[in-house]
Amino acid sequence: MVPGRCFDGKAWWPQALADLALLAVIVLFVLPAQAQEQSLDIPPMRFAVVRSNAPGCEPNCPEWISAEGTIAAGTPALLKRTLKTLGGRQLPVVVNSPGGNVDAALALGRMIRKAKLDIAVGVTVFSGCQPVAKNCSDNKGKGADYFGMAFDDGAMCNSACPLMFSGGIRRVVGDFAYLGVHQITTTYRREKLLYRTTYRIVNGKKKVINTKVVSRKNAGSYKTYEMSKAVEKTLSAYLREMGIGDGVLEMMKATPASDIRQIGLDDMTAMKLVTSRDAVDLLTSASLCAPQQPAANCREMPGSANDATPSAAATGRPRNVVPAGPETAKAGADMRFVVVRGSNPLCNPDCPEWISAEGAITSQTPQKLRQLLATLGNRRLPVVISSRGGDLAGALAAGRIIRERKLDVAVGRTDFVDCDPGAWNCLAKEGAYAGLSIDAGVECDTACALMLAGGARRLVGPQARLSLYPMGQKQMVKAYLEEMAIGPALFKAIAGRSAERQLEPDIMLKGGLTTGPQSVDALTGATICKAFPRPDNCRGLPPANAAAYAPAKL
Repeated sequence: MVPGRCFDGKAWWPQALADLALLAVIVLFVLPAQAQEQSLDIPPMRFAVVRSNAPGCEPNCPEWISAEGTIAAGTPALLKRTLKTLGGRQLPVVVNSPGGNVDAALALGRMIRKAKLDIAVGVTVFSGCQPVAKNCSDNKGKGADYFGMAFDDGAMCNSACPLMFSGGIRRVVGDFAYLGVHQITTTYRREKLLYRTTYRIVNGKKKVINTKVVSRKNAGSYKTYEMSKAVEKTLSAYLREMGIGDGVLEMMKATPASDIRQIGLDDMTAMKLVTSRDAVDLLTSASLCAPQQPAANCREMPGSANDATPSAAATGRPRNVVPAGPETAKAGADMRFVVVRGSNPLCNPDCPEWISAEGAITSQTPQKLRQLLATLGNRRLPVVISSRGGDLAGALAAGRIIRERKLDVAVGRTDFVDCDPGAWNCLAKEGAYAGLSIDAGVECDTACALMLAGGARRLVGPQARLSLYPMGQKQMVKAYLEEMAIGPALFKAIAGRSAERQLEPDIMLKGGLTTGPQSVDALTGATICKAFPRPDNCRGLPPANAAAYAPAKL
């Protein structure tokens, strides 16, 4: 027996038996959560509650949770905090992420499923205050911290992000968004630990009292690129829990960690990774908030009713049928033609351009269209049209001009970003106004449909509406449709109607009025200029300092 004392860091205390300290140096391997292999410069994921600023949606507009950035270990805590501020409101999640920490992605997916939230792959383009800005007061007094619009152009959900995505009740990925997977990368970190073990000798035997880590030192790390059985079992159980098929896991295992396997929409549907063939508009479109049956993510702010004029879709007012023929009365302002350049930041520096055609068709419409086309020379830009109809003769003449120039046409509207071209101080930059195209709730009625018929490609997306009704001067209309190589089935469908009625997509396609079910994004989406061959309506702008480096002109 050896008498002695031991210092516990606070006070000296007597000890009947000897306390001996042993210092031991060992090397441990620490296994953190699995993470994607690439080194990401994208900031950690942040969450922001966003209110739509689509024109005409106030006072009742949809809201959503924007989730953008790399998934990190602390990301679930941020989502938990965001959901707490909502007080039980169920807002859809719009995610744009390259991936990140797998354990955190699983936690996020379970939180989303528990809260019964929908999710879509999309990017939020903010207006006014940005989530990264500090002390921003641009949106003060407007009833929301952030305003914006959601798009699927170029949005991604890769690596660990599909695990988070799997938690949604409704899960949607648009034609122009990307969802990809690859093999899990496991990182092992080595640490050199210095222990202090205190023990006592009792009857000749050593009895440990406590063990304490004195210091830690990084001893390097290494990675493995094959999924372990334990990880595979964890992910398989999670995907089954979320109702997702085994194909997702098989694709992950079969794709090298250095690559990304983009999953096609058909495959995602077969694997039950997506619940429908829709885009982010399904969850964020202003048309969701029509008063008859507003969606759960709509919020009404009565005070904002004076700041904006609700659209017909938002107010639920019945649409006035515009009769066809030369005697047609105007339905709103006369059609205006404007050259627009896509302002989605994902397209720079090579962005799509198009002709915005919005308003009532009149006898002056063909002349206005010719005047605009004359300024473009030989450039062929698609026409994005939104109209309640109008003058029959004007529509037929405009349709023939479109066919003559071999232009594509899509039903949609343009939301101008910097200013409205109708304002006296709103000037085009580099020959075009900045804007974004959208087809949710957009109408193309009667005479507008005949103008659409002139397009080389004619697109009406699932969110747009095209209506027709029996018109006068049937022989003129029939001859025009034959001229546009549209079969007699469409004319019969029109003639057999007793009133104006929205045409179903299959009728439009079978009758030859449309050439495909794609939306306006097929002609104006931010990523189309990255395709090969490059579309005719793409144009790159020189950098701002190009003039400074240009050779001197003599």
